[in-house]
Amino acid sequence: MTAPPDDCLARNDWICGDYLGSRRQILLDAVAEHVQLTVVSVLLGLVIALPLALLARRRRWARGPVLGLTTVLYTIPSLAIFSLLLPLYGLSAALVVAGLALYSLTLLVRNILAGLDGVPAEAREAARGMGYGPLRQLLAVELPLALPAAMAGLRIATVSAVALTTVGAIVGHGGLGNLIYAGMNSFFKAQVLTASVLCVLIAVAFDLLLLGAERLLTPWRRAGARRRPPRARPADRAEGRLPVATGRRP
Repeated sequence: MTAPPDDCLARNDWICGDYLGSRRQILLDAVAEHVQLTVVSVLLGLVIALPLALLARRRRWARGPVLGLTTVLYTIPSLAIFSLLLPLYGLSAALVVAGLALYSLTLLVRNILAGLDGVPAEAREAARGMGYGPLRQLLAVELPLALPAAMAGLRIATVSAVALTTVGAIVGHGGLGNLIYAGMNSFFKAQVLTASVLCVLIAVAFDLLLLGAERLLTPWRRAGARRRPPRARPADRAEGRLPVATGRRP
């Protein structure tokens, strides 16, 4: 019997350190393209989603059409939407960016709108009482209070964009998806696994960055959590260390 080769590339192992060393620049270039496509598409989606959410918030008649249109866009298969956009953008990175931006609209519009709807009426009345105009009220009161819900949608949209970017490999602009598809065609195990793991790491990194940004932009939520009194334990009530509500007025 012939002894197996010592080189993990020759053995076509799933985990291969030689692959990382010999293709480092290829991996770095693919990661850079993947991150760029994700960031640009999500930012473009955010630029489009914010005015749509504000329109749906200010004009009740527009809520149904806006939510319906963004939902329909989200249901279109990725291959179909790339085909529809192909005459406009050709086989370019702009095709992938446009498709991913359209997909992000559903998550972004719905969450921004939910955040705006959740702003307490007392906050709006207080802003009007202080002489705030509609624009200043929106920027200083409504958008900051809607930020947690909007950031939740942004996090989901970003993680989804990281995964969907790989589909751009069909037009040659898929970042790590190019390596995944090439590895699948040649059954190159190390390349498929490495590119897939890097996609997961990118998604986790984006999620953690956005979570940290949310905490920095909403310091009042942390302050409120620190001031919240601790919950009483059942044992404390049973031992009589805390008063038990009886439902009767004193």
